[in-house]
Amino acid sequence: MNSKQTPEEKRRLEKVINRSYDVIEKSDYISRDLSWLKFDERVLDQARDPRRNIFDRLKFLAITASNLDEFFSIRVGSLYNYIDYGKERSDYSGLREIPFKKTLMAAAQAFVQEKQRLYSEDIVPLCTENGFRIIKIGDLYNEELEKVTDYFSRTIYPMLTPMVFDQTHTFPSLLAKTLIFGVVTRIPNNEVDFVKTDGKGDSRKISFVQIPQNLKRFFVFERDEEVVFFPIEEIIRHEIWKLYKNVEIDSIALFRITRNGDFDVVEHEDSETDFIDEIKKKIKDRRLGRVTRVEIECDCSEWMLEMMMKRWKLEKDGIFFSNNLIDFTAFWQIIKHPEFKSKLQVQHAPVPPLGLTSMKQDDIFETMKQGDILLHHPYNNFEPVLQLLEQAAEDPHVLAIKITLYRISKNSRIADALLHAAENGKHVSVLFEVKARFDEENNIREALRLQNAGCFVIYGIPGLKTHTKLLQVIRNEGNKVVSYAHLSSGNYNEDTAKLYTDIGLLTTDDVITRDISEFFNVITGHSQPHSYKHLITAPREMRNKLVDMIRQEAKNAKAGLASGICIKINSLQDKITIDELYKASQAGVPIQLIVRGICCIRPQRKGLSDNITVRSIVGEFLEHTRIYYFHNNGDPKIYGGSADVMVRSFDRRIESLFEIVSKHVKQQAIHLLKWNLMDNVNTYEMQEDGSYRRCVNPEDFDVVPFDIHKEFFHVTIEDVMTAKIFDKATAPAPVEYESMS
Repeated sequence: MNSKQTPEEKRRLEKVINRSYDVIEKSDYISRDLSWLKFDERVLDQARDPRRNIFDRLKFLAITASNLDEFFSIRVGSLYNYIDYGKERSDYSGLREIPFKKTLMAAAQAFVQEKQRLYSEDIVPLCTENGFRIIKIGDLYNEELEKVTDYFSRTIYPMLTPMVFDQTHTFPSLLAKTLIFGVVTRIPNNEVDFVKTDGKGDSRKISFVQIPQNLKRFFVFERDEEVVFFPIEEIIRHEIWKLYKNVEIDSIALFRITRNGDFDVVEHEDSETDFIDEIKKKIKDRRLGRVTRVEIECDCSEWMLEMMMKRWKLEKDGIFFSNNLIDFTAFWQIIKHPEFKSKLQVQHAPVPPLGLTSMKQDDIFETMKQGDILLHHPYNNFEPVLQLLEQAAEDPHVLAIKITLYRISKNSRIADALLHAAENGKHVSVLFEVKARFDEENNIREALRLQNAGCFVIYGIPGLKTHTKLLQVIRNEGNKVVSYAHLSSGNYNEDTAKLYTDIGLLTTDDVITRDISEFFNVITGHSQPHSYKHLITAPREMRNKLVDMIRQEAKNAKAGLASGICIKINSLQDKITIDELYKASQAGVPIQLIVRGICCIRPQRKGLSDNITVRSIVGEFLEHTRIYYFHNNGDPKIYGGSADVMVRSFDRRIESLFEIVSKHVKQQAIHLLKWNLMDNVNTYEMQEDGSYRRCVNPEDFDVVPFDIHKEFFHVTIEDVMTAKIFDKATAPAPVEYESMS
C-alpha cells in the first residue's frame, strides 16, 4: 500500500480490498489485469534467482519496468476510460470499476515495493563484487566532479528548459516516461512585497525541468578495477541552481509519469490518407493522454504533489514513491556496456531444423521441395525465412511475393528484400498493420517506403487489426507455377526471432498454399471464401472451430474414447472458450494448458475444472509459440499460428491458425509440447486461487533440472519419435523420419 497513507486511510483501504478478494475468490474466472501483474511477478522472480549473474538479474529488473509501463499505459489506461467517463465495467472477477481499481492499484503498489526492496537489499550489494557501482554525488573524486560539472555546462545546460506553472503560465505538457524535476521555488522574504503572490502571501511556484531523452542515463567513469555509473539526474540535481537566479529553491524532486496509451482508431474506408492521418493524431494524443501513474521520490514537496494530483485527477494509490533509481529500464546501459556485454547468459548457436542435415545456401526453393520444414526459433535460425525472401527478390522466375507485416525490426532485412523485389519488377503485396501498438510510427514510415518503391501496400482492414503471419512466394517453373509459403506464430522480425520462442512452417503443400492464396484474396480484395482446408481464420470462424474441437474431445471422453487437450499460448481470456474447457473438464477430458502470461481460467476447482492444469514458462527466452493439440481419439489434430485465446483475437483481429498435416512435423509439434510439460526449471504451476508456484526451488539440488531453453538446442530424432501426450495406448504410431539433405 502507499507508504504515505494515514493509518485510517490504510484501514479503510484494507476493508475494501478484503471485500474485493472475497468476491474474486468466489468467481469462476481470474481477473485479466490481476493476472497480468502475476506474470510480472514471475518475471521479477528471475531477478531473484541466485543462479543468475548480476547482469541477468538487472536485465529482468529492466524488463519488469518496461512491462509495468505498458500495464499502466494500456490496462490501467483502459480502466480510466471507464471511470473518467462514468461508464460501467465489471471485471471477470465480478468487481465493478471503482473497487476493482482500488484492488488493482494496491496489488501494483505491493509489487513495486517488493521490486525496490529486491534491488536495494539483494542487487546493490552484488554490484561492487562484479566490477561496477552506481554512485551518488558524494562518491565522486575531485577530478570526476570537475568532469561532471564541465559536462553539465557544455552539454546538458543548453538543453534544459524550466517550465513554470502559476497564475500567468498554463500547466506545461509533460512527456510520458521521461524523467522530470519538479522544483518548488519562492521569492526571498525581502522581495516578496515587489512580486505577485497567490493572494495569501504565498510566493511559492512550481516549475518543471524535463531531462532530455536523447541523453544517456549514466555518466560513466573508468576507475582502476571498476566501472562507475553516475546517474544523469544527479548531475542535474547538483547543478540545477544555475537555472534559478534570485529565487530560493524550497525543494527538488524527481518524478516520472505514465499516460493512457489505450486508444481506438476511427477508420475511414474511403480514404487511405484520412486513415494514416488518424493514426498520427492518435499517436499525438497518446503523448498527451490522461496520467495514470506518477513515480516520485519519497522526499518530494507535499504541496507540489497535491497540486499535481489535483491537476491529473489522481488519488494516492496512483502515486508510487521511490527511494531508489526511478525507472529501472536504465539498467540496459549497464548491461550493454562493452565491459559487461559478454557476461549475459551465453546463447547457444542455433542448430539446423531437425532432419535437415544441410541447406542449399544458394537455393531455398530446392530445399523446401524436399518436404515441410518446422522452424523452432531461436533454437533454429531465422535465416531460412530471410533466405526465402532475399532469394525470391533476385530470382528471375519469381512472379509475386505476398506478406503480412505486424512488427518488423529497425534496418529490417525483410523490408529491404521486399524493396529489391519491387525494384526488380516483381509484384509485391504487403498487408502492413500500421496499428501495431507502440510501433505505429515505425510501421507507417516503413510502409510508405515500400509503397514509394512500387509495392502494393494495404494499411490493414477497417475495424480489424491484422495479426496473422503469412508469407507466399509465387514462382514460374516452366511447366507449372509453384507456391512457396511460410506460416508462423511470430513476427517477421529477425531481431526478436533471437529472443522469442516461435514456430514457423516452410511448405510447398498444394492444399495449404491454395488456402493461403484464398486468404490473401480475402484480406486484400473483396471476396468471401467458401471454406479453407487447413486454415482457421478470425474473425470469421476461429472461436467456433476451436469450440467444436473442444466439444468433440468432451464427446470422446463421455464415450470412453481417448481424449485430451494441450494448448500452448501467450494469453487465455475468452469466456466462451473457457466455459467450453470447463465443460470438457467435467466430461473427463484431461486438459493441459501452457499459458505464459494472462490466464483467466481457474484450474483445479472442485466440480468445475478438476482436470485442468495450467503452467507458465518464464525464463531466458520469451515464450511466444502458439500450438493447439486435440487428441482426437489417437489421431491428433494440431494447429499452430498467430492467435491466442482472446476476445480481441477472435473478434477484432485478422488471425490464422494452420493445421500441421505432415507426419514428421506433427510429431515434432507433439515433442515440443511434451518437453514444455517436462520443464522444471522455468515452469510455474497455477493454483486454484490464481497464484503461481514454482515447480522447483532454485536451491533444490536434489531434482534433476530439465531446462527447455537449453535442451531444445540438443534435440535428437529419437527424442521426437518417442514423444507422446495423454493416453500412451492411443498415441500416434511412430512415423518414418526421413532426413532431408
